[in-house]
Amino acid sequence: MLDIKLIRENPDLVKGDLIKRGELEKLKWIDEILELDEKWRENLKKINLLRRERNRLAVEIGKRKKAGEPVEELLAKSNEIVRQIEEIEKENREIKEKIDYYLWRLPNITHESVPIGKDDTENVPIKFWGKARVWKGHLESFLEQSQGKMEYEVIEWKPQLHADLLPKLGGADFERAAKVSGSRFFYLLNEIVILDLALIRFALDKLIEKGFIPVIPPYMVRRYVEEGVTSFDDFENVIYKVEGEDLYLIPTSEHPLAGLHANEILDGNDLPLLYAGVSPCFRKEAGTAGKDTKGIFRVHQFHKVEQFVYSRPEESWEWHEKLLQNAEEIFQALEIPYRVVNICTGDLGYVAAKKYDIEAWMSAQGKFREVVSCSNCTEWQARRLNIRFRDKPNEKPRFVHTLNSTAIATSRAIVAIIENFQEEDGTVKIPKVLWPYTGFKEIVPVEKKEKCCKG
Repeated sequence: MLDIKLIRENPDLVKGDLIKRGELEKLKWIDEILELDEKWRENLKKINLLRRERNRLAVEIGKRKKAGEPVEELLAKSNEIVRQIEEIEKENREIKEKIDYYLWRLPNITHESVPIGKDDTENVPIKFWGKARVWKGHLESFLEQSQGKMEYEVIEWKPQLHADLLPKLGGADFERAAKVSGSRFFYLLNEIVILDLALIRFALDKLIEKGFIPVIPPYMVRRYVEEGVTSFDDFENVIYKVEGEDLYLIPTSEHPLAGLHANEILDGNDLPLLYAGVSPCFRKEAGTAGKDTKGIFRVHQFHKVEQFVYSRPEESWEWHEKLLQNAEEIFQALEIPYRVVNICTGDLGYVAAKKYDIEAWMSAQGKFREVVSCSNCTEWQARRLNIRFRDKPNEKPRFVHTLNSTAIATSRAIVAIIENFQEEDGTVKIPKVLWPYTGFKEIVPVEKKEKCCKG
């Protein structure tokens, strides 16, 4: 949520940012907020003047009573002032509700380094890492996507899509999951289960080494938390509601971690607070009909390790870069080639002032796909959830800045591993860094195992 003072003092900045985001229909909101705010402040002055007059009358009534003089006329004036105050206060409450309606629906102010663009096609790649395995049929597209800035190795055979290879590895059952739960669900089996858990523990160990506190949060949160962390009007069709209860299944542990310190004043000496959330995530994936309907890339449930930081405002941009670096280190250790993308205004969403995505190269698909999202939400969430800090007991509290970043979403990381580490016969090599966690170095197709056993 934006500070009303920012709109009062610099409305052109807010309007300019709405134009950058393509939110042209909300430009008139700023003028309406300013008109309402002016009326609210005028009313406040009237209330203060009336209260002073009422206090003056109270003193005069007291003197007259003491002197035995009549006070009926003064009492009538005092009662009329009380009525006027109540009427103006009621009007101000209604004005405040209108202002809050707009404030709660305005996006965050973007950082000056965010590129201006209409949608995800205008996001800007800023970094490439690793050596990609590229099927010869994807080479032209790869060179365009990588801008010629990435090492690569051309392979003659076409890698299998993860959705096709997983069942052959004995690692997933999609048909029975669809029977039991519907589309976009899955059963993970055998070594893929161990791989999923290995990725969680590997990422968690990395973050613990960096001072993050591991947290398993509640998997359901109240509506006020969801409204605090995101634009609920837009997000409501993404999350699952528990019928008959004020509870929602979490789409990411970012949400309960943001709610952890709601309505608190933190000790500034404890900042930054670093949390590593471990949880399943539940998403309707509404509006994605026809996209990634097979496999485990875009699904209704998955596991994720999330970085979350409560920071001083003056340190948040430094922490934004640190969170990205942490996520990059994880994917570099996994030897998964990727690019970092600076998300443009049209694809940024309401909450973040700036966001990076890490997009892993998917050899079978021949494209980069998002595996990490890293955002600085500045004070947008903290204002909505009333999370402040101060360094000294008598100091005026300030709002913290909140930041979040994927450390690893296991299902998408598994897709990247399967598509980048498979051999021509379908065997999938496990990244070396995971060997101590998995206890195995490769996953062999079931058919190949059976032949070996028969032999």
